[in-house]
Amino acid sequence: MGVDFSGVVANDVALIGVPFDAYSSQLKGAALAPKLIRDTIFGGFANATTELGVDLKAHPHIKNLGDIVWCQDDDAFPAIQKAIAAISIKGAKPLVLGGDHSITYPIIKSLAKDHDKITILHFDAHPDLYDNFAGNPHSHASPFARIMENGLASRLVQVGIRTLNKHQREQAERFNVEIHEMRHWQGPEQVKLTGPVYISIDIDALDPAYAPGVSHQEPGGLSVRQMLAVIQSIEAPIIGADIVEYNPVRDVNNITAMVAMKLYKEVCGKMLTN
Repeated sequence: MGVDFSGVVANDVALIGVPFDAYSSQLKGAALAPKLIRDTIFGGFANATTELGVDLKAHPHIKNLGDIVWCQDDDAFPAIQKAIAAISIKGAKPLVLGGDHSITYPIIKSLAKDHDKITILHFDAHPDLYDNFAGNPHSHASPFARIMENGLASRLVQVGIRTLNKHQREQAERFNVEIHEMRHWQGPEQVKLTGPVYISIDIDALDPAYAPGVSHQEPGGLSVRQMLAVIQSIEAPIIGADIVEYNPVRDVNNITAMVAMKLYKEVCGKMLTN
């Protein structure tokens, strides 16, 4: 895997990158994101204190582990599962920088071995519930179908959705998914979470005015402030998180990289304190 887990201890937030976009439909580029997000986080581009007052600078419980490595595309999911297991077994919490959204399936598959009744808080423009997409059951459009059909999470709460078609509505009903469509969004009081909680953030949940660097731009999305309000309202224990689908090839003046860094700060701060 090329990652040293020896320094990871209980209650750490283990920052780890997964430069994988082989299962993206249409556009590639998300594999470039982990390094760029990490460079933005640690490059001194912004104050290291979160809005809720957690100072992340040189925090002893943040471990920057670098990126997972593998040889061929088919080796990626086993490598991800192995890395997440190495973090989880120590009582630490993975904060994963993707990569496309397909990586959430092996992450949850690994965490489910150590946690019961996981609730997933999923921010996205798309439900990612296709039974398979373009002949690929592991497509970035299908991870939550794989997660729910395998009983890896007891609850899936989706926020920011604005692309529901007939098939995905049927899938949502099949898996009893709580979908908060963007057209009905009022605020974080709509989302009541009990732990353990895993947060999965597809950057395209945000309106492209705030985050243009995504492969599938979908107007009418959340603002950065609306997403932060939900994250900051979480009181249940957070066991892990991912930030995925940033595509630097599509970014403008590194706007989306800065947004990804901001999301990292607030999610990481929450993971350290709750």
